[in-house]
Amino acid sequence: MMRVFGVLCVVLLGCWGAAEVRAHTHHLHSTKEREADGSRTPRDHVHFEGGEHHSEFDHEAILGSTKEAEEYDQLPPTEAKRRLEVLLLKMDRNNDKNIDRKELHSWILRSFRMLSEEESAERMDEVDEDEDGYVTWAEYILETYGINNPDDQKLLEKEDQAEEQRLLREDRQLFNAADKNIDGRLDEEEFLAFSHPEEHPDMLPVILEQTLEEKDTNKDGNIDFQEYIGDKGKLYEEKTETEKDQMKDLFNSFDMDGDSLLGRDEAMFMFKAQYKDIAEDEVDHLFGAADDDGNDILSFLEVLEHHDVFVGSEATDYGDHLHNLDRFEDEL
Repeated sequence: MMRVFGVLCVVLLGCWGAAEVRAHTHHLHSTKEREADGSRTPRDHVHFEGGEHHSEFDHEAILGSTKEAEEYDQLPPTEAKRRLEVLLLKMDRNNDKNIDRKELHSWILRSFRMLSEEESAERMDEVDEDEDGYVTWAEYILETYGINNPDDQKLLEKEDQAEEQRLLREDRQLFNAADKNIDGRLDEEEFLAFSHPEEHPDMLPVILEQTLEEKDTNKDGNIDFQEYIGDKGKLYEEKTETEKDQMKDLFNSFDMDGDSLLGRDEAMFMFKAQYKDIAEDEVDHLFGAADDDGNDILSFLEVLEHHDVFVGSEATDYGDHLHNLDRFEDEL
């Protein structure tokens, strides 16, 4: 059964919008797009949408590449199975010809990192106007906000641009935090931290401060449940009693001292837990779809018999994918 976190991840990240990567509301360049309330959509936002299951998320969680996930459907099933078996050999850390939950969880986390790198590289190509391998603040705000002069103090001062003012300010804070060598530009690694700050420990303090500034309306340094749901409060009242209970349970799961408040440490824990919990949800989903004998272990045969759940067909640049995976071997 899917964990409560997975079911309510959109609610969680929607409520804590300041904690996420910024993409201009009129320029949705990244897969991590800004929604109407300014929050960024979570990685699994399209997994279950409108009551329907979308297999693309499952395939990306195994392949670690959106580009490959778009290409592999062109392969016949026999070829897809052959290539999937090679991936299973890499996934199977103890070489027992089975995939346990820990192995699958580690693999999915690695795929998430690869997806983030792919997304960041694509975004950097869009922003790096002079193609010198670096992104300056001027380049970023020109491409993202349409601002030509970063020193113009009259930028975005219209009342109807208040949200863009906030996003611009928060983007600047994240940009400065990612610019580790303080040279006024971001290289590939720094831009990855800027575009995916929730995955970089050094960026989490900035995310936390931005979140508290926006959501901590009584300025007590904590987040109560009403502040937690924030602008979603009206939507909350429209939920069923079961859904309301689930939202409260989710809040309480991070309230480790039971004081009905999320303090700084608890909020930081929530940020750090995000992708691990999404990966755990995906493990549950894939096991539910392929563990035919119910022994809580996936044999190679079970995975291959359900290859369409895991990959369908894989991309033609399969060799490149294996090469990319080798870069993460030492991380597990």
